[in-house]
Amino acid sequence: MKIRKVIILPIVCGLLVSAAPVFAADTAAETNMQILLDKVKADKKLVVAANMNLSDAQSKVFWPIYDAYQKDLMKINEGTAKMISGYADAYNSGAMTDKQAQALIKEALAIEASEVAMHKSYAAKLGKVLPARVVARYLQIENKIRAAIRFEMADKIPLVP
Repeated sequence: MKIRKVIILPIVCGLLVSAAPVFAADTAAETNMQILLDKVKADKKLVVAANMNLSDAQSKVFWPIYDAYQKDLMKINEGTAKMISGYADAYNSGAMTDKQAQALIKEALAIEASEVAMHKSYAAKLGKVLPARVVARYLQIENKIRAAIRFEMADKIPLVP
């Protein structure tokens, strides 16, 4: 089984778009991927908005922090996509070495640590301007979306040979 290189994007409403294959690096493919990315971002924001039940005052302080969070999350997603691409290359070569596997382990753990640090940072930022119950609700929504992404990745990515 060959692994296709993937770009990690958010999942919204149970639709899988997190593992969209990239077959060519031509301009049309890049344009289509950007359109998809923009749509997914907008859909995710709608899902968050529909589930947050924010007052007008809360919305004014929440959305700028949300946008900053999403920007930082995209950096983590890009690192994940790069790691998966490296794994796909090693897997598809048919001979993954222990050295390659160790590098992938290190990279995966660093990405997870970055994500946890980001969650802590944004929980603190949100906690300064919103009630803890609202912050917990937002983090729960994000965690559900990330869990769906992880499930889809686990389903699509084969085990190390």
